[in-house]
Amino acid sequence: MSVPLTPQGLVAGALANPVNAALVERLARMHLPQGHVVAGCLYQSVWNRQGGHAPGWGVKDYDVFYFDARDLSWEAEDVVIRAVHAATADLGVEVEVKNQARVHLWYRQRFGMDYPQLRSARDGIDRYLVACTCVGLELASGALYAPHGLEELEAGVLRMNPWHPAPALFLRKAESYQARWPWLRIVPVDPPALRV
Repeated sequence: MSVPLTPQGLVAGALANPVNAALVERLARMHLPQGHVVAGCLYQSVWNRQGGHAPGWGVKDYDVFYFDARDLSWEAEDVVIRAVHAATADLGVEVEVKNQARVHLWYRQRFGMDYPQLRSARDGIDRYLVACTCVGLELASGALYAPHGLEELEAGVLRMNPWHPAPALFLRKAESYQARWPWLRIVPVDPPALRV
């Protein structure tokens, strides 16, 4: 019988990817407000271990969230993006940096639906489309944030996040994961949810 996935186990597996380890070390020194490394670069290490792949296999980009409501201009966010890119350029990967205090300003234009004004970086993590992918590693403390737990992540269950019900976007995202890790199981969206 296998040992259930723990927060410590997920973090250790994610940090086995040298890019993640370097990101966490470098970005922690930058003191981004509520800075987190989030999403695929963390949870995909679990699926890669199960599939016999290297920890960084299939990771398209490395996502970083922070929250700074003092200046909601694109120019202020761009200063942070450029600083992070300068600190990580030698890693040879795409690092996506997003100020979660600004997401509501551009989300409709990009995704065609409204998005609430968030109050923290963790609010942004809470809103990933697939429930088990709502994970973030806080840079300041090294603590893992996983509001839906880790059971479905370990089991490969892709369920629409009830905190962000967007069926079409969810299915597109879940199918892209299943194309890379074929054993993942997509939980069908209830027909009433399709009308949301």
